[in-house]
Amino acid sequence: MNRWEKIQQIAVTAAQMREIEGRIFAAGMPVAALMEKVAELISQRIQSFFPLYLNPTLNPSSYNGEGRNFLLRVGVLVGPGHNGGDALVVARELHFHGYQVKIYRPFSKLKDLTAQHDLYAQSLGINYVENIAALQDCDFIIDGLFGFGLEREIKDNLAEEIDRLNQWSKPVVSIDLPSGIHTDTGEVLGTAVKATYTLCLGLWKLGLLQDQALEYVGKAELIDFDIPLADITEILGETPQIQRVTKEFIQQHLPLPRPAVTHKYKQGHLLLICGSRKYAGGAILTGLGARGSGVGMLSIAVPESLKPLLVSHLPEALIIGCEETENGAIASLPETVDLGGYDAIACGPGITTEANTIVAQVLTNNKPLILDADGLNILAKLETISTLQKRQAITVLTPHAGEFKRLFLDIENVQQNRVEAVKKAAELSRAIVLLKGARTAIGNPAGKVWIVTESTPALARGGSGDVLTGLMGGLLAQGVAANINSLAERVVTAAWWHAQAGILAAQERTELGVDAFTLTQFLSKVL
Repeated sequence: MNRWEKIQQIAVTAAQMREIEGRIFAAGMPVAALMEKVAELISQRIQSFFPLYLNPTLNPSSYNGEGRNFLLRVGVLVGPGHNGGDALVVARELHFHGYQVKIYRPFSKLKDLTAQHDLYAQSLGINYVENIAALQDCDFIIDGLFGFGLEREIKDNLAEEIDRLNQWSKPVVSIDLPSGIHTDTGEVLGTAVKATYTLCLGLWKLGLLQDQALEYVGKAELIDFDIPLADITEILGETPQIQRVTKEFIQQHLPLPRPAVTHKYKQGHLLLICGSRKYAGGAILTGLGARGSGVGMLSIAVPESLKPLLVSHLPEALIIGCEETENGAIASLPETVDLGGYDAIACGPGITTEANTIVAQVLTNNKPLILDADGLNILAKLETISTLQKRQAITVLTPHAGEFKRLFLDIENVQQNRVEAVKKAAELSRAIVLLKGARTAIGNPAGKVWIVTESTPALARGGSGDVLTGLMGGLLAQGVAANINSLAERVVTAAWWHAQAGILAAQERTELGVDAFTLTQFLSKVL
């Protein structure tokens, strides 16, 4: 893995970034020199977004490269700290390249280095304006008000100015983070700039990867200014506790390539326990997700009345008919079913809360177990933490936010800091916890968290989670069969694979055209 691939996987808090930068400066890198280097990289990227002669009536994303006779006008928002200093150097460079630059600096007191760049910009005759309304005729805006580490809310006049900017729907490039976004949690501190592009500096800031920041981040890119890996490792360790999931990471954990000589019993045997008369589709979708994983053997336990339906959709699977309740839920597993005979078990989609004895039974086995949907609701009634702490084998929980709150009553503000919430839940329950969302977060009992940073709202459809459960179960079963000790990476791989299938399907069918069955057809197209 090369350097770029390594830093793409790292996410840091504000405190960690301060420590890393502190080491760089202590080693002799002048702050002024680093600011010049960073600003030049930002300036180059901005010029690629908005070439100088771009017709301002065109959407930048549709620019065809032809020269236009309209010099671009750019408004630059300058804050009091080094983020404002970066913005001033960028403004200067764009001015030298021929852009028509206007600067809005709402603060009179600036850090020393920022103040020096401010004086130089004034000496160049760059136009300064007194309020943000004077930037309304600009073709795009550069946001350099606040960088990482902002803690206080933006209020009063500045908040009003930012809200006014957001109403214009102009392209905005934010430096490091959109101003007003909390570096660690992604929380909006009063108000925040809605960016079209966010150019994150050096290392990914954790807040950019949290759900509540997504409305403000736009398209985020990392600007690498050559932080020495030794400095990163000194602060974060060899294996950082928070990891951004990339394709390179996933390729290391897919069950590919397979050995040239193998057979189905070496590729994992998964048991799915799913479905009811009311939710027959849940069993089908979970089975199709498992099929997409490439698992060697697939057994599916369903109510007896669903057996013909499952056979018709999954003829290669071993369908186990189970005694059912009056309402068509699984009442009990056949005596011939040996839970210890499978490599992994997944339980929950479509079973209804009537299947409580089944969930209690599978919790006592010593095989890796995935609980989803009603499996989670039943677990919550059994007391999550005390129940899971008794298990010897790994448990995987896949809740959405509502299920998470029922499972972990003492963990508050789940949506306000999803990374911290999933970390606590995994440590308390000794389970792998996958918290679904626009940016899915997965935590393991050792305190590590992975964040899947790509997804699509096309997955906000009934049944999508059932597909994920089946896919994940198949990957776990293959991992157990291959004697892989750490299975958390297989859970992460399933989440990424599932999201990528959704993205591909949305590109072909639009976001409204991706039902759960369609999603299963795109699983094989990801790899």
